Amino acid sequence: MSQTRKPDWLKMRPPSGERFTEIKQSLRDRNLHTVCEEANCPNMGECWSGRDGPGTATFMLMGDRCSRGCNFCDVETGGMEPLDPEEPGNVADAVADIGLDYVVLTSVDRDDLADQGAGHFADTIRAIKERDPSILVECLVPDFQGEERLVQKILDAEPDVFAHNVETVERLQWPVRDRRAGYEQSLSVLKQAERESDVFTKTSLMLGVGEYAHEVYQTLSDLREVGVDVVTFGQYLQPSRSHLDVSEYVHPDVFDTWQRIAEEEFEFAYCASGPMVRSSYKAGELFVEAVMRDGEGVEQARERARAGD
Repeated sequence: MSQTRKPDWLKMRPPSGERFTEIKQSLRDRNLHTVCEEANCPNMGECWSGRDGPGTATFMLMGDRCSRGCNFCDVETGGMEPLDPEEPGNVADAVADIGLDYVVLTSVDRDDLADQGAGHFADTIRAIKERDPSILVECLVPDFQGEERLVQKILDAEPDVFAHNVETVERLQWPVRDRRAGYEQSLSVLKQAERESDVFTKTSLMLGVGEYAHEVYQTLSDLREVGVDVVTFGQYLQPSRSHLDVSEYVHPDVFDTWQRIAEEEFEFAYCASGPMVRSSYKAGELFVEAVMRDGEGVEQARERARAGD
């Protein structure tokens, strides 16, 4: 049953500010898309406005239409178009124009393509790194139907963070995700990234879709078993009445509890957990920067990330 009335802790600030406008214009000039807009991210105004820094955005590659139809996602399904061969360079140009030193790349699913878009994704990582090797690149990738050769294409491009979202507990993979997705399939992608590279691995779960606490606990155990370093928890918000119902608005104290369990019991390097947290989340980026760019220890990096949250 859907809970239609949102609690006070889910109030969002509308996007605004000069920096927000500049970033939006730079993206429109290059015909680029962001998951911030397509998924109606509640943190878009804060991230784009750059309240505590230059601002950040998550670029969504390969168009704004997805070959899959997950019941939680607001991205349009079907009507796939050819890839834009200029997109990798346009993204790299936008990164330079905006002045980012940490870039998040994600994409729609492109099951219609021979390599499901893995090569295009890898080309974009390389285009950014060729312009400025000091830029940290986080890639939030599809599951590529579990094909190891396609996952390897991404790893060969040498991103700094490899992210892939399991989204929810095993029991709820359907109806939450498209039937072509799967819990074990996603775990295998994360395991390959941990096994074949030195990158940080990262995943995200939504709460409030009908999961039980013992299932979340088991998911954390499974993720650590395959070597995931960073996990985030956020509240599922229904994009429209045609999407999956919200089962529960989870109290912030529960999110705090999952953060403690993830870091203290399961020893994840970092956990961002809160109603408004999303998989591409500023505090998580601050943590990675503190470790990778500044060489800080995990505890120091956690403190910096939470101070800037």
